[in-house]
Order: sequence, then C-alpha cells, then structure tokens
Amino acid sequence: MVAVAEDRRAEERDLNYFWDRLNIAQKFSVSELQRFGYELAFVRRSPSFSMAVLRSGERLAAVDQDGQIDTTPTISFRS
Repeated sequence: MVAVAEDRRAEERDLNYFWDRLNIAQKFSVSELQRFGYELAFVRRSPSFSMAVLRSGERLAAVDQDGQIDTTPTISFRS
C-alpha cells in the first residue's frame, strides 16, 4: 500500500477557513496584529501545537497556541 501525500499549498483558502482553526488566545492576538496591517496567511496545526502566521508586506509574525506574538519568527517555507 502506497500513501499519497496531499499537497495543500495549491488549495485556495479564505480567511474564515483559517480563522476557525484558531483558539481564543490566538484570535485575540491575530486581531491585534491586524490593527497594524498584518493579514492572516495560514495556520499550522498538529495534535500538540498550533501556530498562526501573518504577513504584512515582507514582514512576518507568528502567534503560538498561547497567543504569544513573535514579530521576528524563524519560519521555513516549502518551495
């Protein structure tokens, strides 16, 4: 049996798709960042971890599962 990995990067998602995957602490922090021009780009989740990634031009910000904001995250993007 061969497992086929699904490439979700090609799928277009609207803001509500990602917003619904945030917890209350993350929603509060994301809302604060949006006041400064950041837009929710995507959310990465695993059973024990959740991180929202936001963009404002070339700048990135990340919000962890506790709502902590990191405006200088180290994020690797797949190519």
